[in-house]
Amino acid sequence: MDRETLLQHLGEEEKPYGAVTPPITQTSLFVFDQYDAFVHRVEDGPGEPYVYSRVTNPTNEIPETKIAMLEGTGACRLFNSGMAAISASVMSAVASGSHVVCIDTAYGPLQQFLRDYMPKFGVTTTFVPGISTEEILDSIRPETSLVYLESPSSILFRMQDFEAITAHCKAKGITTITDNSYSGAIFQQPAQFGVDLIVHSATKYIVGHSDVVAGVSAGSSERLRDLMKSEVPLLGAALAPFPAWLLLRGLRTLPMRMRHAQEAGNAMSSWLQTQPWVERVYHVGSPDYQYRELRGKQMTGSSSLLSFEPVDQNEEWSRRFIEAQRVFQLGVSWGGFESLCVPLQMHPGDWAEPRRLLRVYCGFENVVDLQNDLAQAAAVASS
Repeated sequence: MDRETLLQHLGEEEKPYGAVTPPITQTSLFVFDQYDAFVHRVEDGPGEPYVYSRVTNPTNEIPETKIAMLEGTGACRLFNSGMAAISASVMSAVASGSHVVCIDTAYGPLQQFLRDYMPKFGVTTTFVPGISTEEILDSIRPETSLVYLESPSSILFRMQDFEAITAHCKAKGITTITDNSYSGAIFQQPAQFGVDLIVHSATKYIVGHSDVVAGVSAGSSERLRDLMKSEVPLLGAALAPFPAWLLLRGLRTLPMRMRHAQEAGNAMSSWLQTQPWVERVYHVGSPDYQYRELRGKQMTGSSSLLSFEPVDQNEEWSRRFIEAQRVFQLGVSWGGFESLCVPLQMHPGDWAEPRRLLRVYCGFENVVDLQNDLAQAAAVASS
């Protein structure tokens, strides 16, 4: 059965009261009829029957089942933010004395977590540009326990060869994690190339309506079982039932929204490349995309997130450009209904000098209106 059909029905075979939309199990705890059942459940750990919504809840399990299907993994857990899913997944793969290899264009808060927080527990990190497989593998040490990838990565959309990296890591017993938020679990399934844990900021494409903050960690049943025994209950970061139900609503339309995202992103990217005020465009769907061969191997589509370097690198130009926009809004995150444009400064390890960029996210407005908005904003900034 096709994934789009499964996305509508998987995990919903039982329909309480005949309700076509699953009811929300909005409860903090679950009670037991028998003493022995309660004692047995507490000793066995997470799983049915349920005990406490801090750990498991039947509402959450429906979208978790669907996302695991999309990612091609044995299991999935929902967290109360993307960063919660990322930090829990990272902590499940390290111990005191561990070493992490992470690409230096990964999500900013994740870099901060590894650089500033984890050293308190004896975990060190080497950040690498991630342009080639060799530089990633050459950074592995005897104490390396985790290689953290993000493909395509934040802002510059660099890609890593999952198959080559994971083959090397599996031989050495090293865990691999990748952030798959850009692809929304639709355009890429890293698990099929050997990645151990796949994380998402579900706030973005998976939810898709800018009204829920959530995260995802997906992997084999064994890895998720380990996560459930420690990081999930002890960090207390499981998603609550009501936002999980809203996330389920977002999943219903995810494939259609991702198809629109690809069309809008490709149209905007092609148009930006013709504009005299644009120096360079970074977009996965571009015909001249730096990693187009790897894209063809690992991905089936591109989304509506892209960035560009303006010809004028002066901060004042970027400020005037942003403030002149009428349709685009200035704000963090992406993946919802609204189009966003934010100024950024990038200085990855392979760049001699920092460069000023603008990240563009195309929402559900008409793409010609979005192009016209950027054109008039550029005219104002350049006047």
